[in-house]
Amino acid sequence: MPAVCFGCNAQLSRGEQVLCVVCRHELPLTDHNFSDENAVDLMFYGRFPIKKAASFAFFAKTGTVQNLIHHLKYKNQEHIGGFLGDWCGALVKNEKLLQTVDIVIPVPLHPKKEKKRGYNQVALFAQKIATYINADYRDDILVKKSNTKTQTKKDRQLRWENTKEAFQLNNQPLETHAHILLVDDVITTGATIEACAKTISQLETVDISVLSIAMVP
Repeated sequence: MPAVCFGCNAQLSRGEQVLCVVCRHELPLTDHNFSDENAVDLMFYGRFPIKKAASFAFFAKTGTVQNLIHHLKYKNQEHIGGFLGDWCGALVKNEKLLQTVDIVIPVPLHPKKEKKRGYNQVALFAQKIATYINADYRDDILVKKSNTKTQTKKDRQLRWENTKEAFQLNNQPLETHAHILLVDDVITTGATIEACAKTISQLETVDISVLSIAMVP
């Protein structure tokens, strides 16, 4: 079958991948950087000392970003993560703060869910980012120990209660102080990132920054 755009369903022309030129141009990018304060930074104020946070695009219940995330997570379209990772990586590769990142860690899936899906939907995006900023990609430090149900319909408090003890370290101590970039697909309330960050902070000698494919404004 001809390749079609995940935004408008039009047939892709030669040289186009995942999105047509029009949908790519209209994708609602956040313009977040790693120097100026933004909405993701504000989300974690008073909750956990994140060094810096940003998202690539804005997420809405309908639209191109929703289509991309849905197909990435539920329709076996893992390559979308690589496409978005290349796009985002090219935008952030010269950010001074990211040049201090040592390790990129994806938010993990529970092994049962990852086996069922076949992959962690954020892994390829995170791998691309790690390549662009010359950092190590590590998915063996943080693991998910409880198989929580989808959180899309939960409020902030319920999300936090559902995730606060969902993660654990995988006995992978770091030899030196490290700057870790924690990567997720969609940030809604920040509960998952907060739970992951608090678990990683047990290593003590770490700074934590955050990047997501999308955020709910």
